[in-house]
Amino acid sequence: MGRRCFDHFHTELCLTMSTPIGRYPLWLAFHELGLDPEEATPTDLVDFLDFRAPSWLREELGLHLSQRQALRLRRTLERYDPTTRTPEETLAALSN
Repeated sequence: MGRRCFDHFHTELCLTMSTPIGRYPLWLAFHELGLDPEEATPTDLVDFLDFRAPSWLREELGLHLSQRQALRLRRTLERYDPTTRTPEETLAALSN
């Protein structure tokens, strides 16, 4: 479940910032805070967003996460249910 949460966070962050963001640097940023992306929970993602993401994006990538963007992303993360299959997973299951 943790990997799914991290993958979702990465995707939503890229969409919010309207630019591709490297997965590996984001992965390392999680580890710097003592979080394991493989075991990340939705709460971990919100904590990262609230306390580390704005400064990390600014320092590492030169991107600005506005307060409005952060609030929208936060709502998206809080609503995410990692037990629900994605449309891609549903289609893959149907083709098997």
